[in-house]
Amino acid sequence: MSERHGPEGVRVPDSRLAAEATDLVRDTTGDLIFHHSRRVFFFGALQGRNRDLSFDPELLYVAALFHDLGLGEEFHDSGRRFEVDSADEARRFLQARQVPEDSVRRVWTAIALHTTPGIPAFMEPEVALVSAGVEYDVLGIGFEDIGEEDRAAVVAMHPRPGFKQRILRAFADGVEPKPETTFGNVKADVLAHYDPDFRRGDFVRTVLDSPWPE
Repeated sequence: MSERHGPEGVRVPDSRLAAEATDLVRDTTGDLIFHHSRRVFFFGALQGRNRDLSFDPELLYVAALFHDLGLGEEFHDSGRRFEVDSADEARRFLQARQVPEDSVRRVWTAIALHTTPGIPAFMEPEVALVSAGVEYDVLGIGFEDIGEEDRAAVVAMHPRPGFKQRILRAFADGVEPKPETTFGNVKADVLAHYDPDFRRGDFVRTVLDSPWPE
């Protein structure tokens, strides 16, 4: 896929690892997740440039591509948060290619924490920027931090028709089979909207009902 119309100064890494990651995610996800994941890379990289962060583009790219893989149907019975399933898939991919363990750890952490606001921004740049890219594409956080021309270039490569409703539906479909994994995280909000039978876990009630006498 050509990058010549992408944002100025940001390109997908030209490496075998990046190409193999692209092929894997392209073959195992639909257009919605693939295009979203690529936008997360571009928006994360642009925010990294804005923040003057030194990051590894290859690791950021792999983490961005894999970050929603765990929403897929094959993970619906895992019993684990989809973020962990996504992170574990990325770890297997990287370890099979003898990527150093510190790099694997950074990618795993970036994916596992991408829906946990308030923490990634204080961690390694790759961790911070996956979350920044997700927050930009899904929530519009820091929307004006990226110029209109760069934003339009990314969306021209990776369009987002009906994205808001489609991504929320994908989130709901990905976690509805394992609602217990939404306790204490943002995906509980998704199920509260999309599943009329969903009952949100209550932290206070869990504390009060614990087996401790007081």
